[in-house]
Amino acid sequence: MVYKMIDLCAGIGGIRRGFELAKGFKNVLSAEIDKYACMTYKHLYGDNPENDITTEGFKEKVENTEYDILLAGFPCQAFSRAGKQLGFRDKTRGTLFFDITDIIERTRPKAFMLENVDNLITHNKGETFDIIIKTLTIELGYKVIGVTEEEGKIKYDAQTFVRNSRNFGVPQNRPRVYIMGFDRKIWGNEVDKLPNTLPKNRPKKIYNDLNDLLEMNAAPEFFLASGYFETLERHKARHESKGNGFGYKIVNLPEIESPVSNALLATGGSGKERNLVIDMRDGIAGVQLPSRKTPLNDKGIRVMTPREWGKLQGFINYGFIDKDGKDTFSFPEGVEKAQQYKQFGNAVTIPAVEEMAKFMKMCLKRLEENKKMTGNNDMHPKS
Repeated sequence: MVYKMIDLCAGIGGIRRGFELAKGFKNVLSAEIDKYACMTYKHLYGDNPENDITTEGFKEKVENTEYDILLAGFPCQAFSRAGKQLGFRDKTRGTLFFDITDIIERTRPKAFMLENVDNLITHNKGETFDIIIKTLTIELGYKVIGVTEEEGKIKYDAQTFVRNSRNFGVPQNRPRVYIMGFDRKIWGNEVDKLPNTLPKNRPKKIYNDLNDLLEMNAAPEFFLASGYFETLERHKARHESKGNGFGYKIVNLPEIESPVSNALLATGGSGKERNLVIDMRDGIAGVQLPSRKTPLNDKGIRVMTPREWGKLQGFINYGFIDKDGKDTFSFPEGVEKAQQYKQFGNAVTIPAVEEMAKFMKMCLKRLEENKKMTGNNDMHPKS
């Protein structure tokens, strides 16, 4: 059986790709508003994702689309403290989470998966995450993996929703929140018999550590100018004198056993500076590039390349390898390096999502088989 899915807040399609790799899922509708991410998405998949999930027009489009699975990598936004008398979801008005739940309520997908930054569980002292879970379970009537319901009350440990990319085959320390749910209106109480814990790792590593992934002898443009590196050193020394751990990080120092990168960030600068590498390429020290005020540093310090970021996220050297073993991932013309960093920093880690997709497929298979056994084949009733 092939499940039809919609890909909301899609970015460059990492969640979609993870599900496609798990087999048994086909995308039928996408939504993304970032101009450059849309360019890359269309280049990779041939689909135009330029849709705004906050608009009534798009919500009606979803209502007229036959699909089974809703996927969304929604951003973390502040929820209102007002409107308590109208229920949990009233607090979420004006956020993309509200629009996602509006779509869920209107179309009742068989299952969903939402992805977010790990700070979501501590945002506003945990109240934001609590509203999200209560909205999905109590107001919308979905069984959320990791939540138990007893006598109308729900229980969960927020930490159990966090999974780290470093445990899913890639050497990147990237904790993220995954929320997966199944519709009680479709599946009934059988959902309570599903495993109540999301996958914690990937059976087989893609890379042993960062040394397996780095591509040495990078182009001169990726090496830091000596003046800039000295500025970073002074900044770090100031913070260390105050007992802080801020500042640049060199992630492949020789003394580090099994090195991993820090989380890649869409903001660029800090994401790069926390992931500097030593690349002792000949002919770099002292070179003066036209774009730099000072010569390149003599310590072999550079930022990671966009290709290395793509490998850390599973896009390059994993997610788009065709049946002949050829890596087909590329950016379209016109997407500059700054945008490439941003798009990879904003993306999900494909191998981690792939494991979530395999888990969802296993759960759906169990639920479908039970439906057949009980003779209830009304699989997708509209509320």
